[in-house]
Amino acid sequence: MKRAMLLALAISIAAPATAHAFCGFYVGGAGREMFNNATNVVLMRVGTRTVLSMQNNYQGPAEGFAMVVPVPVVLQEANVKTLPREVFDKVDVMGAPRLVEYWEMDPCAPDYDYDYGMAQPTSMDSESASGSGGGGDDYGVTIEAQFKVGEYDIVILSAKDSTGLETWLQQEQYTIPAGAEPLLRPYVESGSKFFVAKVDPKKVRFENGMAMLSPLRFHYDSEEFALPIRLGMANSSGTQDLIVNILAPTRYEVSNYKNVTIPTNLEVKDEVRTRFGEFYASLFDRTVEVNPGAVITEYAWDAMTCDPCPGPTIDYNDLATLGTDVVQEGGNYYAMTLTRLHARYGTDDMKEDLVFKEAGAIVGGREQWGPNQKLEERATPSDYNNFQGRYIIRHEWTGAIDCKAPIRGRWGGPPGDQQIAADAVAATNLAFAPRGNVQLPMMVAEDVPEIGVTQGVALPVSPSSKSPATVTKGAKGCGCAASGGEGAAGMLVLLLGLGLARRRRS
Repeated sequence: MKRAMLLALAISIAAPATAHAFCGFYVGGAGREMFNNATNVVLMRVGTRTVLSMQNNYQGPAEGFAMVVPVPVVLQEANVKTLPREVFDKVDVMGAPRLVEYWEMDPCAPDYDYDYGMAQPTSMDSESASGSGGGGDDYGVTIEAQFKVGEYDIVILSAKDSTGLETWLQQEQYTIPAGAEPLLRPYVESGSKFFVAKVDPKKVRFENGMAMLSPLRFHYDSEEFALPIRLGMANSSGTQDLIVNILAPTRYEVSNYKNVTIPTNLEVKDEVRTRFGEFYASLFDRTVEVNPGAVITEYAWDAMTCDPCPGPTIDYNDLATLGTDVVQEGGNYYAMTLTRLHARYGTDDMKEDLVFKEAGAIVGGREQWGPNQKLEERATPSDYNNFQGRYIIRHEWTGAIDCKAPIRGRWGGPPGDQQIAADAVAATNLAFAPRGNVQLPMMVAEDVPEIGVTQGVALPVSPSSKSPATVTKGAKGCGCAASGGEGAAGMLVLLLGLGLARRRRS
């Protein structure tokens, strides 16, 4: 079946066969390792047009680094551009799970018709390619287009069969993992083209040994909206984390796997303030354990607003940067919804590429109080999207209560003599949050029945609840340090489209 290919495959020019290959495809031409430090991908979808924006950082030499991206059509120079890096951080923080903190107001203070629906929280400290230009006719490979964009030399390829493509890449001194050819085959057979972006080392800026590559953006039209994850299974024996950020006029979910919303609006213990990443990783892992193979919705909200906001909001300029300048004319395409989807799976868990469909609006994770002062729970259908993963530390009033009719349950900022910043905290870099060190039932201040968690009752330790491997220079194996958005690592490094970010776990 023909798919909208958005699979980005990071590879490098081959070193001798004995050279150590870091994470499968990051190998320097002189045998030096390349370390992938952070990858963030954002997809915009309007009608049949897809705009894929991809940021990729790595530590190592710029010589010999390239990316190969299967795409459904031949891209021209007008379809490709480089972007500023800052916009990716905004998207990552906007959709991230957030921790808020409230203090109970004096029960004897006058009631001024305080709006219980949207109390303002306060926060804690944050946790925070190479084509030679010649023909490949001997192998059924054709160079369809060539051009330069920023520090990248771009080549667009087509191939008649996957064996020929593999042979051509090897001839051009690319290293690809054993077993990749059968996984490439369906993309070649469907008529996919291959976007190859090689880095010009003379145009690369380095900071602290890290090559600061400009993010790439390209757009095309395709009827199907899918994420090809099967190629990412090659040479990867660990558990993969995928984060998919989608900007579109409506919310999206998957059509061929189970959809689950993350448990939200949970009240948590005070210690979560210093261990928010660990807490959320434990909550997410438990949700996946109870719903194996599911894709978890973590966020669905108007892209330009939030409540509470853990960082700067996305603005009109950001949306134009990410694609509104090239989407179909007609309609208000600045009215975008940001959907964040998160999946965690092993090599045997997902046998099909992810296929996306439009989904109805949902709300949840807000400081909205219903009858009997009951806080809004979980996700519910709505006419608009206001859903987020939100977790709450509440401080009950501890002072004197001398009035006859005290009013309890009014929440706001800290007492006037406490100096605390007024923002929510975002849980970022979650793929490398420590695992296995906290018991979820001991961190929540209430039961979470949808995932079988009873406050104070310990759960069996899951074998998958481990801290991910770290990597040091010269180490054998695969692991990545990260900063900013979620990273992409694994024995086969893939920057899967539709806003995917992924990491290998040990």
